Amino acid sequence: MLLLFSFPDMRAIKRWHPRIAALAPGLGLAVACFFAYPVAAAQSRFQDPAHPAFTQEVSQKSGMKEAPALPARKAKHADFLNERPSPDSRYIADWVVDSGNNQGMPFIIINKVHAMAFLFDAQGRLRGAAPVLIGAAVGDDSAPGIGTRKLADIRPDERTTPAGRFVASLAKNFGKEILWVDYKADIALHAVVTSNPKERRPQRLASGTPLDKRISFGCINVPATFFENVVKPAFTGTNGIVYVLPETRPVHKAFGSYAVQARGG
Repeated sequence: MLLLFSFPDMRAIKRWHPRIAALAPGLGLAVACFFAYPVAAAQSRFQDPAHPAFTQEVSQKSGMKEAPALPARKAKHADFLNERPSPDSRYIADWVVDSGNNQGMPFIIINKVHAMAFLFDAQGRLRGAAPVLIGAAVGDDSAPGIGTRKLADIRPDERTTPAGRFVASLAKNFGKEILWVDYKADIALHAVVTSNPKERRPQRLASGTPLDKRISFGCINVPATFFENVVKPAFTGTNGIVYVLPETRPVHKAFGSYAVQARGG
């Protein structure tokens, strides 16, 4: 661009006026830059791929069209069939299905407040629901090292069913089939224990009062028919996820979940 603005022969300028000759080189450069800057700026718009003008020109030259905006993803919901779950149970079930948090595996939601279990297949369709017996003590955490202690050494206030997300699988324990929930804390889901008639566990399961369901050392008891006809078929040959909802803290903070209904769809 310096060629667009140049002075005459410097020898002629010196003959005309010495002071102008001394200033001429600097003056010429300044004026040249003044004229060159707008042109360079204009060129940079079309050379910068991030500049809208560049994108527009390239699109016009190549005949390309702007990509259409992708439609919002439709929200997914769990299918409870004819069951009428609590808001917390529905909230977590919908989130599991919408987010895919179950990773293509069957899953169970245990609602301790209402003492209910809901078992879903991998796609979020309900396969069965049943009342449950849970830990005698209110709480969402297991005492440290509780899985290695004898039952007689576990205090009444430590008999909690821990809340959380657990990868569960079927196993044998003393010859009986169970679903391990938290192996480290010795927590399992299994058919109701009837070895001690004084505890009246079958009657407790049939009670409509959630407080009657607090009897175990932490394990989750379900009706024997529910375990045989629903739990075992769902978990045979595969792992699954058990979501035990908390009772001492907000449900939405327990799993990093979100409200599917608020997402829309």
